[in-house]
Amino acid sequence: MDEITSSPASDETRPAGPRRDRSTRGAALWATLIAVPVTVAVAGFTFAKLSPEQPAAAPSASASAARPQSTTPVEMPAPTLAERPAVVCRALVSQLPESVRDLKQRPVTAGAEQNAAYGDPAITVACGGTPPVVPPTDEVWSVNKVCWHAVEEADATVLATVDRETPVRVRVPKAYAQPLQWVSPISDAIVSAVPSAKTAPSGCAA
Repeated sequence: MDEITSSPASDETRPAGPRRDRSTRGAALWATLIAVPVTVAVAGFTFAKLSPEQPAAAPSASASAARPQSTTPVEMPAPTLAERPAVVCRALVSQLPESVRDLKQRPVTAGAEQNAAYGDPAITVACGGTPPVVPPTDEVWSVNKVCWHAVEEADATVLATVDRETPVRVRVPKAYAQPLQWVSPISDAIVSAVPSAKTAPSGCAA
């Protein structure tokens, strides 16, 4: 009995229609399954691009923003000065800056020709008066070519010049750290307007 084998020729004799139809339907189904998610993704992307952007959040107040400073006149005494110190103090006040760092100058209740004030709480500048007494063991500091001596009070540091013909005192409230930094621009005005004294403590820089 002869063995029956299949050959390519025998496959061609079979009807091909149903097989192609199933293949076509399968391919179409896969194409649909792939196309739908792609279409949804494209539509979502397009909607997102065309939709109006949400407004940016309003900026919050800066923590470092400068606080409002009082413009009320600062109460200061105004002792009568001799003619020479009065002339020197008027020259100094005319040379003082409009602000010390971020503290603006404020009016004073008396002696505008010899006094000045900055900020709130106020840093005060008083020209004239008796020269400070510096104990031999106390330190002095040179700031922008001006020599200062510090005296600590309960609520402020009082810095006084010790190398000037007419003394100048700057009172720095404890609210401000590193008091010597606050006299830097004031020192510049002192160098311009107040002559050096004939003598100064040995700790003062030449």
